[in-house]
Amino acid sequence: MPGRPRRFQYADVHNTSFVIGDDPSTWNAAFAETDIHGVFLLASGTAANIAPELANIQSIWGSSITEMLAIMTSSPLLTFNRFHSYRLNGAARPDAEQGHEHFGFMDGISQPAVNGFTNPVLPGQTPVDPGTFLLGETGDPGLDLRPHLGKRWLLVPEFNQFLTDNLLEVGELTPEQGSELLGARMVGRWKSGAPIFLSPTADDPVLAADPNRNNNFTYLLDVPNPNVENHFNQTNCPFGAHIRKVHPRGDLDPAGENSHFIIRSSIPYGPEVTAAETASSTTSVDRGLAFVSYQASISNGFMFLQSIWINNVGFIFGKVDPTIGVDPIIGTLGGGPKNISGLNPLVPVDESSDFHDDPWNDVVIPKDFVISRGGEYFFSPSLSGLGAIAAA
Repeated sequence: MPGRPRRFQYADVHNTSFVIGDDPSTWNAAFAETDIHGVFLLASGTAANIAPELANIQSIWGSSITEMLAIMTSSPLLTFNRFHSYRLNGAARPDAEQGHEHFGFMDGISQPAVNGFTNPVLPGQTPVDPGTFLLGETGDPGLDLRPHLGKRWLLVPEFNQFLTDNLLEVGELTPEQGSELLGARMVGRWKSGAPIFLSPTADDPVLAADPNRNNNFTYLLDVPNPNVENHFNQTNCPFGAHIRKVHPRGDLDPAGENSHFIIRSSIPYGPEVTAAETASSTTSVDRGLAFVSYQASISNGFMFLQSIWINNVGFIFGKVDPTIGVDPIIGTLGGGPKNISGLNPLVPVDESSDFHDDPWNDVVIPKDFVISRGGEYFFSPSLSGLGAIAAA
């Protein structure tokens, strides 16, 4: 495309995997072995509507497009590539789990409000110029738009076993509640979606279901000595919790945070966890989250979040603990163990039942429970933009 920005000319996920922390050896062959030129996203309330629409698309485009998945086939005599159609079918979670990802946590609660588009703006939503996501709109940084489409493979049985093995022993909590508390502190929300900063010791489904409250908070403590406590205290929410890493409400100057917002549009895929997987604490079926994000600048959006915030052991900056750790959910240190501070801030004083706040106390997560299966950056033009490209 003539005149396209430099980033769009050379940056794909293959070339930037080291920046965003991906290990290409874990990628699906469709992303690792092929040169993908585009993607169709089909969404419907029922699966029955998808097939005829897909057939219509294939009829319109004919032989000008090919669904591709590269499979490397080897024998003692030859090695060659075979190409077959590749599709990723989403699978909405059933019944009460609708809207939750496979780990069980409600997804997609915290989205920015786009000025001129979002109405009403809910309490706690941050208004952001539309150019943060749409080219040519107010606030457009003038860079490329290449949304990230990828699969995040979730090791659910292993994650659940980790929570069981490392449950938090706090107060009168049962083992099950201690396990749930550790998971909530890793994510920053309870499975219902209630933020732990507002409900630090127990889930609050009523809070979670209230759109006027479930995003209406910052991480600034209302205490007598906030300048000290805000840089030290992780009792309500760890500095490294997933939702705090990607949306550090109040921890940064708003101008330093708002330019890095992305809009997410994702769906789970794969079946529910089987009884055999639960019994063995081992994933045997492919399941995860088909993750899509939109931004006007891939440098300010997805790549920045992955490299500067999510996979940076020192972020959030300015806290007492200089090694907070990577994001405990989607952060990675090459697939190896990662030390996360603040997940268990209440540790025993001695042999008694008394606890004290210790933000330096690390929990070791032995491996990644979210594994990238590949992805790509795409330019997503409007219909008028497509017309201009076709006429060029």
